[in-house]
Amino acid sequence: MEIKNKTEMIGNEGIVILDMVRRLNRRGAIDHLMKLIQKTHPADMAWVYRHLTETERKAVFNIIVKTDSVGAFLSELDGLLVTDLVKGLSPQYMADILSDMPSDDAVDILEVLPGTFADEIREHMGKKDRDEVEELLRYDPETAGGLMSPDFMYLDEEMMVSEAIKSVQKRSEEKEMVFYLYITHGDHKLSGVVSLRELLMHPAERKLKDIMNPHVISVTTDTDQGEVAHVVAKYNILAVPVVDSNYTLVGIVTVDDIIDVIREEASEEFLQMAGAGKDREILLKSTRESAFIRAPWLFASWIGGVTAMLIIGSFEEELSKMIALASFIPVVIGMGGNIATQSSTIVVRGIATGRINLDESYRVVLKEMRVGLILGLIYGLFLGIVAYLGFPEPALLGVVVGLSIFFCMVMSATLGTMIPLILKRFDIDAAIATGPFVTTSIDILGVLMFFMIAKYFLNL
Repeated sequence: MEIKNKTEMIGNEGIVILDMVRRLNRRGAIDHLMKLIQKTHPADMAWVYRHLTETERKAVFNIIVKTDSVGAFLSELDGLLVTDLVKGLSPQYMADILSDMPSDDAVDILEVLPGTFADEIREHMGKKDRDEVEELLRYDPETAGGLMSPDFMYLDEEMMVSEAIKSVQKRSEEKEMVFYLYITHGDHKLSGVVSLRELLMHPAERKLKDIMNPHVISVTTDTDQGEVAHVVAKYNILAVPVVDSNYTLVGIVTVDDIIDVIREEASEEFLQMAGAGKDREILLKSTRESAFIRAPWLFASWIGGVTAMLIIGSFEEELSKMIALASFIPVVIGMGGNIATQSSTIVVRGIATGRINLDESYRVVLKEMRVGLILGLIYGLFLGIVAYLGFPEPALLGVVVGLSIFFCMVMSATLGTMIPLILKRFDIDAAIATGPFVTTSIDILGVLMFFMIAKYFLNL
């Protein structure tokens, strides 16, 4: 979305503007605050807004709604904040705001609002705008159809260059990403693409079908947003055309939307790997809601802890004979859990970026197993020596600790690699593997392995 006459914040400028907004609001300097808001980029104003208190937010938003950038401001906010803000606005006012926005941004806002309120807003929109948003609402929001914008430049392949240039000059202001001109034939079937630069370099009398690139990269309306992002990143393009099942051109997905997708999916992966759910707006949730979101993910850790406790309890007799064994339990399970998390994270990221070929996943497993062998050998030898020096009696305690660390790290690296690959095979989100599930299973197996080795070598 293009915002004119707005400056973007660089460095500490955001802190300065936040302080100015607060001071002007405290003084009741409405006119000065309005001028500041009008000069500030909506994305930066959204950043400032997130750092205000509830009282400050209400006062500042009452001023923002009087400006012509309220739509752009709302499109930059988190869904929960948008929902809270529009409660006090009438459906007609919201319809007027959304009608002035690009339809894909308007749809993003409608999707986060309560269903009945969103329906009322659509009823107050003009027929053309309502038809556009309802067409986009048909698609899953996490697919190319849900991301695409219907406001793009397309030209018939039979047009001459001179006619195309006049069309671009006449229609480009209301279109997105006119750097790429998509060429169609028949009933809007996609046939090629030509850049604006290439168009200007060819003779006026040549037809577009003679200068276009027929090998255009495209996605379908049901292509997952992650795959769309992968296509844009792979081919370094600023937009990708979207076609339906009949290869009819229906929209484009621009790079600004792709950046949002990459950021959202990365946030989800990080939250899942940390075992904190996948709600990207968890920081905006109440304490109670955050607790309930995270509770189920911690249940796996709780089960693992109880199981490990039962395993340790079953070796109570062995521990009573060799109390020094208890000192090394945290080290064994800690090293195993850490290397498992490392391997899982590497694999999950490799799957997400397309750097891992699932048909040759055994290569990744073997590589991580070898890494586990090397690191297990190094740390097993090191900690075995530490155990021997710290507890010279019995002499084999160092061997037990060293072997436990070695086997635990090899096993952990292997399992940490295999679990996300197996989940991906079954079309389950691989990111969940690097949460408590992997570390919990490693804790259980690590403790069991440690005591089995100790019982064998120390004759307990």
